[in-house]
Amino acid sequence: MASEDNKTEVTNETAAGGKKPFITEARLEICIAILLGITAFLMAWASWISSLHGGNQATNYTKSNNLAAEGNADWNEASQVMMQDMLVWNTIVDYSFDSEIARSKGLKEEADAIDQKMQKLMTDNCSPQMLDAIVWASGQNTLENPFNKEGFKESYFTEAQEKLAESQALLEQGMADNANGDKYGLVSVFYSLVLFLLGIVGIFKRIPNRIILVVISLVFLVIASIYMATIPLPTDFSLANYFKA
Repeated sequence: MASEDNKTEVTNETAAGGKKPFITEARLEICIAILLGITAFLMAWASWISSLHGGNQATNYTKSNNLAAEGNADWNEASQVMMQDMLVWNTIVDYSFDSEIARSKGLKEEADAIDQKMQKLMTDNCSPQMLDAIVWASGQNTLENPFNKEGFKESYFTEAQEKLAESQALLEQGMADNANGDKYGLVSVFYSLVLFLLGIVGIFKRIPNRIILVVISLVFLVIASIYMATIPLPTDFSLANYFKA
């Protein structure tokens, strides 16, 4: 009955105007079918990309947590090494004073023995960077504390800081993936709304009403598509990777 009413309406309009209207029911149905196909494809794309962002988020969070744990462990270890080097340096200073006192008293053999003990202490207990700093300190005009060397204390924590910085970068990337995944989810909601509006077009009998609903659906479709185009794709995303053997 609805189809007959529409045909009657179109026939009356044609008779009144003397020509067939540009937008007919058949053309409108074809337009709706095309829009449904496009919207379904775009909605599937948005859902897929959203899931990829979610996977990247989980991966980046896991890597970030692992690196943070390693970085904190390295930081604690570096702190212990630095404390040990400080204790060893205090002992070296004591040996150095004892050696100078022995030499001032003419006790060369005793001074040499102290120097040997000091050398063995450094070799067995000092970290590599501490030995380099001691060489730097011995080259100064006066007895210099190697811990006064610029950047020396920071050198203990270089590896730990690198891991912690990488962990923070992965965390931020994971947060970005989470935000982008949510945005693609929002786009999917818009596409769902478009599909709903196009699905209820057939309820309306009058073609002008159908046209209005199609136009509203098209506006939402364009807005959602433009918004989706501004959202970054997942890191290193490439369709070619999914077609490799």
